Amino acid sequence: MACVEIFEPKPGIAQLTLNRPERLNALTYELVDELHHALDTVHANHDLRAVILTGAGRGFCAGLDLNGFGTIPGTEDEGRPQQGMAVQQFIAELVPHLRSVRQPIIAAINGAAAGGGLAIALASDVRICARSARFGTAFVRLGLSGCDIGVSWLLPRLIGASRAWELLLTGRVFGAEEADKLGLVSRVVDDDDVLDEAMAVADQIAANSPMGVWMTKEVMWSNLEVGSLRAGIDLENRTQILSSMTADSQRAMAGFLTRQPIEWENR
Repeated sequence: MACVEIFEPKPGIAQLTLNRPERLNALTYELVDELHHALDTVHANHDLRAVILTGAGRGFCAGLDLNGFGTIPGTEDEGRPQQGMAVQQFIAELVPHLRSVRQPIIAAINGAAAGGGLAIALASDVRICARSARFGTAFVRLGLSGCDIGVSWLLPRLIGASRAWELLLTGRVFGAEEADKLGLVSRVVDDDDVLDEAMAVADQIAANSPMGVWMTKEVMWSNLEVGSLRAGIDLENRTQILSSMTADSQRAMAGFLTRQPIEWENR
């Protein structure tokens, strides 16, 4: 049985489902490896316009499987620190990998999103959560640093440093309503509606131009990293002119004036 299922519920939309429901989709080598491959697959398919990421069963992802993650191939004869670092890097690379996929990724968060599961949710572009969703950064309660898998970089940028520090230092679990108040998620819906709501967002994204959406995702993420307002505006300016040169954009501008619908050709 695949640890990550990938299919197209409708043309142009992919759904990736973490598929270890008996363990609340906890992270093992096999699951992380398959998720890396699934992200490569959707990124390479330029006909796909948006991606929904969710978990099978009662949870989104409960973090590292405490029954054992497994060993990274090629590190079997290495020391404990070397093996541990290989595992750490392999999991943590999911965060920049999610960011680098050209299509926006919508996390449909059902149930627990803890530890590495929270990191995956934070690294997605949009977060829709079910009322049953629970979030937590449990690392500090396990004798480890609360800063792990990109969470200490992503969380303060999404909800502000003061609130992020409290969550990281306490490691407490918080629910969907608090996540909504913090601005961590876009909206909270009934459990049975979370995938439908994620699909509605995917449809709205897919209605826009492929180039426009791709460039919007790139610039949004890049502008979390630039050092000044001027650098951010310079990036926006160049991307906007680049986008305006596409045939899609020129037809869309003409169609806007005549209110004609546009069939995007990604040209």
